[in-house]
Amino acid sequence: MPIIDTHCHLDEEAFANDVDKVIAAAQEVGVTAIVTIGTDAASSRRSVALAERFAGVVYSTVGIHPNYTAEAKPGDWDVIEELAGHSSVVALGETGLDRYWDYAPVELQRDYFTRHIELSHRIGKPFVVHCREADEETRGMLRDAAAKHTLNAVMHSFCQSQASAEECLQLGLHLSFTGMLTFRKNDELRAVAGSLPRDRIFVETDAPYLAPMPNRGKRNEPAFVRFTLNSLAEAQGLEPEEMAQVTTANACRFFGIETSDS
Repeated sequence: MPIIDTHCHLDEEAFANDVDKVIAAAQEVGVTAIVTIGTDAASSRRSVALAERFAGVVYSTVGIHPNYTAEAKPGDWDVIEELAGHSSVVALGETGLDRYWDYAPVELQRDYFTRHIELSHRIGKPFVVHCREADEETRGMLRDAAAKHTLNAVMHSFCQSQASAEECLQLGLHLSFTGMLTFRKNDELRAVAGSLPRDRIFVETDAPYLAPMPNRGKRNEPAFVRFTLNSLAEAQGLEPEEMAQVTTANACRFFGIETSDS
């Protein structure tokens, strides 16, 4: 049952001592590819290095997370633009807007969000959207961008409303689900997930965060993506093996990944 974890953070301190074992454990349960996400210039460099070290299994993105935009130094964006052309880099970001944390002025977040969108269009690689407590504003920026050119993006860790999901689809986005889909209280989110067209959905972990049931509260890791996949399969009325085939094919097409099972 091949599965792709489309979003995690293997470069974080939580994996510093056992990243080899974490990747091996994921492979043992059928995870054939892992996309590790850059969040600033240094993180993006580390993500590319991991993709080089585990070539053919780990792929990377590069970008500056909205919460880290205020910490970006002169020249950091130049680093992102340079790394973006690397062969292991399959997308840009994560980027977007975050009004939950007050780590960076929203106008600065918007500036970097626009940079990622424009770079995506320029180099022909998709981008990964982070949205927290800024749903309407994020969709507004995507709406404006879509009026200029076609968007190729995924709304990562989707947990918004049915109406939001429908507009994201209209804008051409894919939607990706984390372990939050497995949480007992999230019947509404499962209903949204079940309503979506099967060619526009992914699964992810966001590891080391958002561990799914039955591992909620523990360090998350790519091997746990199967629990989210099972929940998505149930919502979609499919067997897990069928859901795995669907989400893997979607991720391969979106990120340009080739696996032995794709």
